[in-house]
Amino acid sequence: MKSMKLAGALVVALSSGVVLAGAGQANAGTLLDFFFPKKPRSQTLIEQQEPMPGVREQPVPGTVAGTRSAGFADNDPLPRVKAPSYYTYKAEPMRLVASSRFADPVVTSAVSASDAPQAGIDAATDPRHFLVEAQVKATDSVAKALEAHYAAGKPLLWVSGSMMNDRARSVLRVLERADEVGLDPADYDVAVPPLNFDSADAAGRNKALMQFELTLSAKVLAYVQDAVRGRIDPNKLSGYHDFKRKDVDLDSALKLIAMSPNPGAYLESRNPSNPQFEALKAELARLKAEETGADKPIIINLQSSLKPGMSSPEVANIVAALQRHGSEGLKARHAATFASYTGTPDYTPELVALVEDYQKEAGLKPDGIVGKATAGRMMGVSNEAKIDKLVVAMEQLRWLPKDLGSRYVFINQPAFMAYYHNDNREQFSMRVVVGGPHTQTYFFNDEIETVELHPYWGVPASIIVNEMLPKLRQDPYYLDRLGYEVTYAGSKVSSADINWSDTKKVGVRQPPGSDNALGELKILFPNTHSIYMHDTPSKSFFKRDMRALSHGCIRLAEPRVMAAAVLGTTVEDIGKRLSQPGNKAISVPQKVPVYVSYFTAWPDKDGVVRYYDDVYQRDDYTRKAFATTTRARGA
Repeated sequence: MKSMKLAGALVVALSSGVVLAGAGQANAGTLLDFFFPKKPRSQTLIEQQEPMPGVREQPVPGTVAGTRSAGFADNDPLPRVKAPSYYTYKAEPMRLVASSRFADPVVTSAVSASDAPQAGIDAATDPRHFLVEAQVKATDSVAKALEAHYAAGKPLLWVSGSMMNDRARSVLRVLERADEVGLDPADYDVAVPPLNFDSADAAGRNKALMQFELTLSAKVLAYVQDAVRGRIDPNKLSGYHDFKRKDVDLDSALKLIAMSPNPGAYLESRNPSNPQFEALKAELARLKAEETGADKPIIINLQSSLKPGMSSPEVANIVAALQRHGSEGLKARHAATFASYTGTPDYTPELVALVEDYQKEAGLKPDGIVGKATAGRMMGVSNEAKIDKLVVAMEQLRWLPKDLGSRYVFINQPAFMAYYHNDNREQFSMRVVVGGPHTQTYFFNDEIETVELHPYWGVPASIIVNEMLPKLRQDPYYLDRLGYEVTYAGSKVSSADINWSDTKKVGVRQPPGSDNALGELKILFPNTHSIYMHDTPSKSFFKRDMRALSHGCIRLAEPRVMAAAVLGTTVEDIGKRLSQPGNKAISVPQKVPVYVSYFTAWPDKDGVVRYYDDVYQRDDYTRKAFATTTRARGA
């Protein structure tokens, strides 16, 4: 037997998070990928989420306790592959706008509040002369656009004569109402010059006007940028966020603002206009218009789960909570039940039917049992908390494409649901299992390219290092006994015969079969995180309300339905193809956008905003980043 030394090469390679083997054809993917990384392809992506948390391997018959592979010393610490981390957010730095560039004599004598140069300008009284004294801080991109605009002799935007103009008033109204679109008015606050001033101090008045001119331009451009791409850079929140931040052409924006007869309307147009954003915006306006705090919260204090046929004094609170927080449709369907309820503690069949209907609407298991999850959802979320969720959701929606498309797959992790949209409408949805708190699913978007039938599972580095190496230390035949394929230089070998110091030629994968971690199929969208959708043999997980249980990938409750949708075929056709043995990769006829998203507030297919628990506490990090950004901007 070859020595099972855990060489430095293995530690370095596995600690980097690279997988041990690809999942595709028999010879696809080896540990060469550790040292010669390349972009993952749909045929070689690996599973990040199996084996499932909480499932323990049974002792292998014939295994002697304490047996260990050669080269593993009892006291040798084993390496670990760490999960991505959350960061202390750092806002984009601010710098002074180089207003000294506006002092060029040629430029200064050529600019005024009109497009045409004016001769004989009095430098002592001309407002433009005082632009050089304006002190304004902005991000580098905003500052560069301002410097290019004003140094080129462009006309003033917000000042006419000795007063701010109507154009300024139109944008100020938009900036003051920034909270209506999920932004913070404090980020765009501008001190407005007073209407009354000392006519004898023309220089002081002009100086104040130019400070206002440059400050308002800086705030307008900041609003444009924020409206398009969001206030914060999501990639600075954590290693779980992965977005290419949108580019905003601020030079063109300033030109359009200068030409627009209604610059305020232009600012508003830069916000997203898709149906999802409009639903969130309308919900935000509705909540702000309500009398918050007028009603005392309804508390459901159950000592144990309430089941059909039982009695509890909390039944009255359950009915009251559903009357307050239930949808209009729910109230209409069960109007007779609400009307006839007299406050008794009996959990009658009519009330069970009401609760089951509510659970179905809320995406909970519709079993009529009021446990912790159902009671928590029934008690609802305060208006203040809902508003916080909406603001975060509107920010996150700015990270995604402006138009999600007419056909796409949307996975919302806090809802534990996947939705398939086609022809601009939701055609179906299904339950999913996503990553656990310590093995979180990433937040990104990509395109579905391939459906793989009877897939192999290439074991990822995190599971090899964190879960399998400790077992290999006790039992060198561990992988053999579980039916994994271990290859060396393309040839199958026993896991006990591997010289683990020669990692470049080693591969580990689980072949297709009834116990394969990926089930009968997987749906691939190549990404650097090796995340995809797939079937699973562990169907019981879909019955749970809280389904953050995997190692990171997305398990589908109805994988054949999703596969048929993205391939443009039928479930029956998928079944026929699966009846044929052998691993097979099928390219989708047209790539399908997929949004692996994280929204604790999101509209359903009817436009009704639903609220979900912040299972990874990502909203908290986003709100902290908001505060950091506002402080950095000096608001």
